[in-house]
Amino acid sequence: MKILVAGPGCPRCIETEKNVREACLQLKINADIEHVYDIKEFAKLGVIFTPAVIVDGKIVASGKLPSVEELKKIFSNIKEG
Repeated sequence: MKILVAGPGCPRCIETEKNVREACLQLKINADIEHVYDIKEFAKLGVIFTPAVIVDGKIVASGKLPSVEELKKIFSNIKEG
């Protein structure tokens, strides 16, 4: 699973990355996690509102700070699907 966190580095974006890492840790998901800081790069990914979480090329959260629990639900559904 490849997970991108898109955001310019604001506190909410940093917290989103932390929550993504924690959710993966709790679910024991060995994901490739990356933070994209360049506005032009995440615009190419289709991100309009940050922070955004992109899993395997699909935007799964955007414009809000997702909690660890919300991310666990999202990742579990993707893993099972």
